[in-house]
Amino acid sequence: MTSTDLFFHTVLYFVNLIVVAAIVAVIVLLLIRLALNYADLNPFSRPVLMVRNLTDPFLSPVRRALLGFGFPPNMAPLVTILIAILVGWLALELAGAIIQTLAGVANSLREGRPVRLIGHLLYGALGVFGLLIFIRIIFSWGQVGHGNRVMRFLFRATEPLLGPLRRTIPPLGFMDLSPIVAFFIIWLFQAAIAGTLLRF
Repeated sequence: MTSTDLFFHTVLYFVNLIVVAAIVAVIVLLLIRLALNYADLNPFSRPVLMVRNLTDPFLSPVRRALLGFGFPPNMAPLVTILIAILVGWLALELAGAIIQTLAGVANSLREGRPVRLIGHLLYGALGVFGLLIFIRIIFSWGQVGHGNRVMRFLFRATEPLLGPLRRTIPPLGFMDLSPIVAFFIIWLFQAAIAGTLLRF
């Protein structure tokens, strides 16, 4: 393993640690909130208010979404934990794609291989673009509106491909087929790049 590979491997390791620590922190906070609720403590005591202030930003949107779907709002802590794990996994996938691309670019520069450099840039950009489409799908299932800054960014980033595909490919009932076609196009181009620019 070269020093460049070791550096990017270490960066990816620390990103993994940070994301997993954030997920564990959310889970612990929500479990503490559940324990305080069942302990029947004074709801205006300092510990209860502190935990509520820390967890409300996560729980309130989930509770509203559950009510919109007709589910009981007391499921919000469990659903929030599952969402935290899903968002953490998506963040790790995105970070991994970016770091692997940077590692490939750095190795190509070090070895003086401009063709591989272009290949790594294109392959990585397509991988990140595919992940953005996937994240947009997950957010849309969660009924995240365009008022959310992340959703606006995802819409602006992915609509140049999804928009024309949606207008060309008719939906199958309520199912929008444009993301599936977009994933196939991305996979096809990545396979072509791997078979040509990254082969040698």
